[in-house]
Amino acid sequence: MPLRGSSEHTQLVLDEAPYFKTLTELDHWVCSKTHITSRMRGILPYTPRRATEGSSDTMTRGRLLVCHDYKGGYTESPMSPSYTFNFWGYCDTFIYFAHHRITIPPSGWINAAHRQGVKMLGTLIFEHAESEADCLRLLVGPLPTARTGPAKSNASMTLPVSPHYARVLADLAHRRGFDGYLLNVEVPLRGGVEQTRDLTLWIALLERELKRTVGPHAHVLWYDSVIVDGRLAWQDRLNSVNVPFLLPSTGFFSNYTWPAHYPNATAQYLLSLDQTSFPRSKTLQDLFVGVDVWGRGSHGGGGFGLYKALSHIDPKSLGLSVALFGHAWTWESEQDKPGWSWHSWWEYERKLWLGPAIPGEDVSVPPWEDQPGCEHGPFEPISNFFSCHPPPNPVDLPFFTAFSPGVGWSWFVRGVRVLHTVHGWTDVDKCTSIGDMVFPRPQLAWENGEREEALPGATSTLSMEDAWLGGTSLVISFSIPGSDAEDAFFRCLWLPIQSLSITPGQSYRMSLVMKTTTDGAVDIDVGAAVKSLVAGLDVDFEISPVPAPSNQAPLPGGWSEILVDFRLPIEREDNLDVLSSAGLVVGFACEDPTQAIDLAIHIGALSVYANPASPEHTVADPKVVWADFSPQPPEDKKASGPFVGVLTWGTGLSLGPVPQLTLTSAEDPKPSWILDDNIPGFLYFNVYVHAHPTTVGTAVSPEQATFIGTTGLDGRENRFFIDSACLPPEVVGAKAVRFFVQGVIDRGRVLEWEDCAFVDVYA
Repeated sequence: MPLRGSSEHTQLVLDEAPYFKTLTELDHWVCSKTHITSRMRGILPYTPRRATEGSSDTMTRGRLLVCHDYKGGYTESPMSPSYTFNFWGYCDTFIYFAHHRITIPPSGWINAAHRQGVKMLGTLIFEHAESEADCLRLLVGPLPTARTGPAKSNASMTLPVSPHYARVLADLAHRRGFDGYLLNVEVPLRGGVEQTRDLTLWIALLERELKRTVGPHAHVLWYDSVIVDGRLAWQDRLNSVNVPFLLPSTGFFSNYTWPAHYPNATAQYLLSLDQTSFPRSKTLQDLFVGVDVWGRGSHGGGGFGLYKALSHIDPKSLGLSVALFGHAWTWESEQDKPGWSWHSWWEYERKLWLGPAIPGEDVSVPPWEDQPGCEHGPFEPISNFFSCHPPPNPVDLPFFTAFSPGVGWSWFVRGVRVLHTVHGWTDVDKCTSIGDMVFPRPQLAWENGEREEALPGATSTLSMEDAWLGGTSLVISFSIPGSDAEDAFFRCLWLPIQSLSITPGQSYRMSLVMKTTTDGAVDIDVGAAVKSLVAGLDVDFEISPVPAPSNQAPLPGGWSEILVDFRLPIEREDNLDVLSSAGLVVGFACEDPTQAIDLAIHIGALSVYANPASPEHTVADPKVVWADFSPQPPEDKKASGPFVGVLTWGTGLSLGPVPQLTLTSAEDPKPSWILDDNIPGFLYFNVYVHAHPTTVGTAVSPEQATFIGTTGLDGRENRFFIDSACLPPEVVGAKAVRFFVQGVIDRGRVLEWEDCAFVDVYA
């Protein structure tokens, strides 16, 4: 949520009730009338990835779970750079972890995960002696204050299990838009087997309620902690004393201090079980073997020695999954060192996950004494052990990226910088793909066949100095050596940028906003294309350029838009999508091809979405229809002012000009119109302000208004808190102001001002 203003004075309105310290606190919140009782509409629903031909066999390979414990949680500041996660394609499930009783993932993190088809879990944790009573309350539910008891004694009755908290927690997940919980019981259960058996029943109730309320994708993960007799005894593997907790759960998260042979022992134990009597069978993929990025007893010592632990878990061959804990180690362990910056962290982070940008570069591995008979080779990045999955099919969820890591120092709207800060900002809600095929380095190929000469050198970076939308653009830099080949006057490269899951026969539209820079005498021709990544599939995509409207003005800042329609003209009986890559075909013609040239392509945005089934379909265009303002004094009375409050607005859809009816009779088989059901939504909204002149008849132009911020901080739909600190100096002392609300739709298009709304506020 980039905001005008300073971190010292801006009042931030965050998610309502971000966490609960006790179950009693949760009950009080549920009973109050101030909380949101329906699902928070500003949170993107989970959209699963589809089965895709060309991807590695996901039925047998282990998955990656990432457990985020960054400085205790809830520490990201919208007014400074912070750690963000940007490798969603390798990840199946993400846990937002903190040491509160109930940790609710912030709305921005949920949106970032769901945008890439990743499930987001909260945490239910019991640790330290003071939480033992709450652990018992979890099972029996809240008790009445009046005297009560059984109607008749029952000597065989054991501790009854209440469904109360299973229902409340499932309802909480539904309302706040996340997908389940990690259960972390790190206290002894004094009731012994009676209590542990009841706990397994409660886990079954929770999973049932989550699947009913949240959906069939909901997860309940059990952390390796207490065992069947109630003792707190981490096993570091699955075995007979903790398997009863796995059976009602979706999966098992082992502790991370295991010796080298434990992952294989875990796999063999599961395979030895006769699962015919189990309510639901479990697979090796359901077992997440814990690895601590900080080390702390993990095999390999953590950090850049992670690969040693991952090689024993062996997700690709053995099939066990991995639970990576504390991955923000790259930030927390480095941030106090001299010369540290966001950019140095990003290079460090990328190296851990993807490997060095320079092929063959040596990566230093920290000293760690290998166990006898356990030897490991040179460094391998995390990505070597997992498949990279494309985001949800653009038919299910329009794909859009502005290549944002969720951090920046400026904010751009259609190539124009509307905000620059010295302190920077973090907004995980704005995290989009960084281009999963261009890091650690671009994967160039010659277009239309191989050439004898070597491919140009190419590097990829994220630029925060110039962007189309948001705060970042992707820059691909080429170093093209001179060539004396006869046909070297014109050469053509294929640059894949983003993997996609594409349905054969479906028509898509792709928009790509870019610009080029060069230091040599060269003519550059850039086009957009999509290619299959399936080996042996010899069918090419049909690609049709979409001409720009004749009255469309050139884009500002040297940016231009490439717009194409594409489809894969094959039919399939297996209903599998095809793994594909969207990218650029870059042609360059040199007057003197023997001279080396440097070339850079700045890519500001990439979007892919489903085309209407037919040109005859009527398409709905989104609008901001109205805006309103409600004064709301801030907690800090010193920050109050006449224009402090909550801005809200309504959106709608327009079907365009009303057509002339052409019905010939009551039997005419052609409908008067057919609506396209691929209805656009909104990514976020930009908010601007302008001092309102009191002179009658004086116009207020939105182009002259000052940007003050974007939505996305609190998970609410169509809502923005106006803080006096984010108002520009020119409105101080004004008798009235006009706020403008500008929508950005999920195709990456900024609404024209004619489709936006304003509200006037008077002092």
